[in-house]
Amino acid sequence: MAKQSLVAAEQRRRRLVERYAERRIALKDVIRTAEPGSVAHAAAVRALSRLPRDSSPVRLRNRDQVDGRPRGYLRKTGTSRIRFRELAHRGELPGIRKASW
Repeated sequence: MAKQSLVAAEQRRRRLVERYAERRIALKDVIRTAEPGSVAHAAAVRALSRLPRDSSPVRLRNRDQVDGRPRGYLRKTGTSRIRFRELAHRGELPGIRKASW
């Protein structure tokens, strides 16, 4: 089980990413299209750097939906490897079967 403070911090980061997503996309578009060294380019870079650090999607971390564990995350189920094994053994994951050959 992950610390609740870390899970809460991750949720806060997700909200910040959602809030600043449109602004960040617009600024990055200006930076991409403007002539490097121009006034518009420099202003867009400054504005982008003034946005909160946690509003960048790169800072998000995938966590287990059940207990918030950050390591061993499986995208297909949204759980960690430990939780995946427990749920699979109980038959609570549709389409997942134990391998046998």
